[in-house]
Amino acid sequence: MLVSEVEILTGLSKKSIRYYEEMGLIKPNRNKENDYRLYNEEDLKKLKIIKFLRELDVPIKDIKLLNDNKLTLKECMEERIHKIQIEEKNYQRIKNMCEEISNSNETYSKINIEKYFREIKILNKEGFTMRNTKVNRGRKIRGACLSSIIFSAFFILILGMISYFQFTESEKIPWILYGFLVFIMIFPIISISYNLVIRIKEINKGEEDEASKY
Repeated sequence: MLVSEVEILTGLSKKSIRYYEEMGLIKPNRNKENDYRLYNEEDLKKLKIIKFLRELDVPIKDIKLLNDNKLTLKECMEERIHKIQIEEKNYQRIKNMCEEISNSNETYSKINIEKYFREIKILNKEGFTMRNTKVNRGRKIRGACLSSIIFSAFFILILGMISYFQFTESEKIPWILYGFLVFIMIFPIISISYNLVIRIKEINKGEEDEASKY
């Protein structure tokens, strides 16, 4: 199987598949003729397992230990259960805090901030936060579109200037050279557009560079 087929069967992006390969979790063979990666059923199964475990929020480092037989699946799940139980307790503490504030009828300006701020600081020190630390996907897409538009506009501007002088000036550059310049300008615009589509797909799948998370 080629990587494009594996993408469809697993729902993973090429970037994630490449990353898991770099981490040594899968080892696809290479086509001797074109050096393309070839994935077999074992690679496909491992990628499905990896995606499932990531959905359970199992860290990459633990998946590597599982892959290297240095950690059992039972031990891994017991660790997740333990962390989930801690999270449940923290969420209960937050819930109790919110209920206390609600029942006290405290106002925005009269809230006993020192008490609650102290409790939140304790939770933060324990590594717990209610805030969504992931960058908003819509903001990422807008940023990718903006940068693509800026770069595309640069090449379009140059192409427009070349075309303007070619069709308005009496002294023209050879048409073959003009066609070559047009091709040079159009190629990066198409490339930018293609990469933008790929980038948006990656963002929507929520599979950013795994290395940035750990």
